[in-house]
Amino acid sequence: PPEASVMFTLLAQLNFSDNFLFVCLHLCLQTSNSNMSSSNAEIFPTSESQCNTDIVPKSLKCNVCGKVFKPFSDPLAFKRHMAVHSGEKPYSCKTCGRSFTKNSTLLGHMRVHTGEKLYSCETCGNSFTRKGSLLVHMRIHSGEKPYVCNHKAVHTGEKPYSCETCGKGFTERGSLLVHMRIHSGERPYTCKTCGKSFTKKCTLLVHMRIHTGEKPYSCKICGMSFSKNGGLIHTGEKPYSCKTCGKMFAYSSDSLKHRRIHTGEKPYPCKTCLKMFACSSSLSIHMRTHTGEKPYHCKTCGKMFASRNYLLKHTRTHTGEKPYLCNSCGKMFACNSSLLKHMRTHTGEKPYTCKTCGKMFRCSSHLLVHIRTHTGERPYHCKTCGKMFISSSHLLRHMKTHTGQKL
Repeated sequence: PPEASVMFTLLAQLNFSDNFLFVCLHLCLQTSNSNMSSSNAEIFPTSESQCNTDIVPKSLKCNVCGKVFKPFSDPLAFKRHMAVHSGEKPYSCKTCGRSFTKNSTLLGHMRVHTGEKLYSCETCGNSFTRKGSLLVHMRIHSGEKPYVCNHKAVHTGEKPYSCETCGKGFTERGSLLVHMRIHSGERPYTCKTCGKSFTKKCTLLVHMRIHTGEKPYSCKICGMSFSKNGGLIHTGEKPYSCKTCGKMFAYSSDSLKHRRIHTGEKPYPCKTCLKMFACSSSLSIHMRTHTGEKPYHCKTCGKMFASRNYLLKHTRTHTGEKPYLCNSCGKMFACNSSLLKHMRTHTGEKPYTCKTCGKMFRCSSHLLVHIRTHTGERPYHCKTCGKMFISSSHLLRHMKTHTGQKL
């Protein structure tokens, strides 16, 4: 009856135990049954062999969202649903403290810590912690695609969602919200092991594999395992091309970073000095100039470096290795960037242009020094006489006037 439905709703919201709830419901129904006519009763009796008062309401309606439940099929469904609105999460993980509304969700989460994978693919042997993940994976083998296209913007090229900060357009609102975190600096997903934060949950999940050692992706050619769904190392295929210069890439992410060279887009700002960067990794390395952090050290001489690339270049000063060859003159170089700069002496290419006077340069560092002739900036000073210079090379040349070395 309606009275029973209202009573059950109120009691469920007060968080009484399940047994207490149904005792109250039973008494409520028993009392109301004596005054209820069969024409308007919203109940259905059980078999005749049972007590006439052993009845439950046909349906319970949520007063918040209007969703209707049938207690006969799942007596606790209504209570679980109410926890969605109240925000109650009574089931907590003892390992990481994360809370859940359902015990079954907690049990599934615990497998993240234990590494238990109960669900295995019969085709390839890949294992999963959740049944849902296995079902999604099975579609790779079956070719099943159960979801009909409703993303017209992908085909039309329409991008109705625009970033108010930089004007970049997106086909989906969710993609815009993730992009906005680049400008706001918001990183809501934090690694509980090392404290590193990320803008996307999927990036955090990939990062966690550094700590767990999980490598779920295996190469079918050599059997090597990876933490990320990697590229086409053996085939050499580079399916992603730059529409501006035609350069090819094996990864779409590398293609995206490369395009910013042409567009000049630098969406990652340093909050300390406001310097802008084209990719998040460059910003992370730059931040170490402010913090002084140098996590990479040379095992030969003990020198410390802010990035792995800087360390790799440095180790070649000890080994003498020069793996990059110029095909024009045969000269060898220790790093790829030095080879690229050298190649411009053969091609005559000068891709860096001064926006003030139009002068062109082979290297970005040469352009940076030149710009200081316009701005008057002189960041290098002599500790002996205090004289200022626009470049470190000019300062070194000047220092020889104090030391007596030949210029």
